[in-house]
Amino acid sequence: MTTEADAASANTYDLERLRRDMLDETAGVVDDSIPELAAAEPDVCGIAVVSGEGAMRTTDDAHLEFSIQSAVKPFVYALALFDGGESVLDKVGTEPTGEAFDAVRLESDTGRPPNPMVNAGALLTASLVDGSSPDERFDRILRGISAFAGRELRIDDAVSESEQLLGDRNRALGYLMRSAGTLPVSVDDAVSVYARACSIVVSAEVLAVMGATLAFGGRNPVTGVQVVPAGVVTTVLSVMATCGMYDGSGRWLRRVGLPAKSGVSGGLVAAAPRRLGLGVYSPPLDEEGNSVRGALVCEHLSDDLGLHVFGPA
Repeated sequence: MTTEADAASANTYDLERLRRDMLDETAGVVDDSIPELAAAEPDVCGIAVVSGEGAMRTTDDAHLEFSIQSAVKPFVYALALFDGGESVLDKVGTEPTGEAFDAVRLESDTGRPPNPMVNAGALLTASLVDGSSPDERFDRILRGISAFAGRELRIDDAVSESEQLLGDRNRALGYLMRSAGTLPVSVDDAVSVYARACSIVVSAEVLAVMGATLAFGGRNPVTGVQVVPAGVVTTVLSVMATCGMYDGSGRWLRRVGLPAKSGVSGGLVAAAPRRLGLGVYSPPLDEEGNSVRGALVCEHLSDDLGLHVFGPA
């Protein structure tokens, strides 16, 4: 439950002023791995927060739509855990890597992906959700992500096509897992499902609801639907906290102290357990592939609202 003090501080915080301050930050570069991402407007910053009662507060730009990219990974992992149970934990590790999100490497002793927040892990978890074909598995993912968001979502077909055409490193990861015997579907099937998952269209508002669903034990505070069990959420938040911000995850956990996941489109979703969900959109990225302004927004909110999971009560 959200306490009265929590609600008061979140409800009175000047998000628009924070956004204006963030626009003064000009560091970072827009990702150009596919044409659709390269065309993003750099001078954009949208912020949204959602409370346990489902109340949303937003700034300008929070409604702008973009492809979710890697911010989809915690939610695909949650669906795989819900559908596959404990066996998923045997197939995908939970250790941070200290390497790039698309590093072509598996655990040396097991041949499995090191964690579900890097591309290898996401390719595998997307293949572990229920479905007997790529289309059925993606339909399951889209319905599940829509339940986290509390609204019916769609994909950006142009982004999906570019992801599949230019996804050579993902294919390399797929073949590496196939050779190790850890990928249960064909490489083309795995890349197809994951590319479409990354192409789901969201906004900062949508990410905030998704983050809040994790923050409140799998129950969407807007719709009241229990999307996944609380036990699944505990595992997902734990891995997000240690692995969600790529090679900067250790610094992130020390400095911000929130389970979070970023994407190269500039989206960032964070969950303050039992407090609020947070979504940010700003395309310029740092060297690790995280939104520069998104990370700063989270730092300020964590400090100002006392959101650090290891901070004083």
